[in-house]
Amino acid sequence: MSETDTIDVVVHAIRDVAETIREFEFRTRDGADLPPTSAGAHMSVSVPGVDWRSYSLINGNDERHRYVIAVNRDPRSRGGSSYMCETLRVGDTMTIRPAANHFKLVETAAMSVLIAGGIGITPIYSMIQRLEAKRRKWQLVFAARSRARAAFVDELEALEKAKPGRIKFHFDDENEGRPLDMAEVLAKAPAYAQLYCCGPEVMLDAYKAAAGRWPDEQIHLEHFTGVTAALAGGFTVYLQKTGREFEIPAGQSIMQVLLANDIFVPRSCMEGVCGTCETRVIEGVPDHRDKILSDREKAANKTMLICCSGAKTDRLVLDI
Repeated sequence: MSETDTIDVVVHAIRDVAETIREFEFRTRDGADLPPTSAGAHMSVSVPGVDWRSYSLINGNDERHRYVIAVNRDPRSRGGSSYMCETLRVGDTMTIRPAANHFKLVETAAMSVLIAGGIGITPIYSMIQRLEAKRRKWQLVFAARSRARAAFVDELEALEKAKPGRIKFHFDDENEGRPLDMAEVLAKAPAYAQLYCCGPEVMLDAYKAAAGRWPDEQIHLEHFTGVTAALAGGFTVYLQKTGREFEIPAGQSIMQVLLANDIFVPRSCMEGVCGTCETRVIEGVPDHRDKILSDREKAANKTMLICCSGAKTDRLVLDI
């Protein structure tokens, strides 16, 4: 991907879908089709003054005329959600990158068990639409602090009314403040099911602990919060394609050094959770800090996410 692999889109519609969540619909100005997507995918948006940010697509991947995302106004925002929810207006032009997917749906599964927490419903909702279109069996458990802070409740309730028994809501304020019991949820899931979870870190930690009896290929999850970057520095990065070499000082990431030297690298979250900056490692051992690569992939050391990961060796050679 290069700096030119972008698409200009127009904000076609905005609506509130929960107390702190706004939905945005983007279309091309000339009505041309957008690149195809898949359930669970996210797109990157260039937020003025902020850099790139990733948001899950929520509409069905059979729709080519629009991309739809939902953004939670996070009080701890680094600028992305505050701009999107407070400044963006219908008719504004935004620059995006084609959708990518690190949270893929197994469309042939006999059963999909979907678990969402808060804004984590966004990729899960796209999966539900795809499974409905394919007439596949699925179950959803959706947890949020309150009904008012949960997006797409009306749409989900309509699906539940059409075919009861598939959706369970868990709102903390309606359960004496008790969080979702993940162990109980997975204890009821069929052993052959594909499992998906997206939500806050405490939910994902409980999910990973409770999913221990399932094979790795049946366990899927997506993070929304970032990692602590490796900023110790003290190593060299050599770029194989360009022949340039850089010292990475303490307090800076590989990505920061490359950007400061006008080296373009695809990027979005800058926190090791979107996978946009995944880079092939030719030589050296990375200090992996991301939440995208599996333990097996990290042990293989064939790729790394340079926005957050560092080096365990004095030198890294990257395919850049």
